[in-house]
Amino acid sequence: MYVPFENLPEDSKIWIYPSNRKFSDDEMTEIENDLKVFIENWSAHGTGLEASYLLKYNRFIILAVNQEVQQATGCSIDSSVSFIQNLEQKYQVDLLDKMNVTFKNGEHIAHKSLIDFKRMAKEKAVTANTIVFNNLVNSIEEFNENWEVPAGESWHSRFF
Repeated sequence: MYVPFENLPEDSKIWIYPSNRKFSDDEMTEIENDLKVFIENWSAHGTGLEASYLLKYNRFIILAVNQEVQQATGCSIDSSVSFIQNLEQKYQVDLLDKMNVTFKNGEHIAHKSLIDFKRMAKEKAVTANTIVFNNLVNSIEEFNENWEVPAGESWHSRFF
């Protein structure tokens, strides 16, 4: 069951999928339509999940579930991963590769391999003050407080 993202409790579970490229506005419209259909039918053990999504910067797909109503289970999580894999194929993007870093480079959002980001840190092309997206946050509360943070305040700090 779809619920507006802002109406979900702060302890709702989230999953963040960063794209290796920016989606066009037309692609974003299609993805939003696909997300609405998926979330309306998303369930765990036959019980609909109270869920939502958020699209940020034409690059991030965020899924959220209110686990107070019904917890996401292995099968429901598997179905969401399958949905994301279908989006990867449809749009020829990487959404599941966790060996990448997404960060702000001025007004631009950059997406680099972990190896390239480490190299950039050594070369001082990125610093501890560079804003990174911490896609490891697990709840809406963590998302609101710790998603866009200086690299020095996230797991990325080990590179400086």
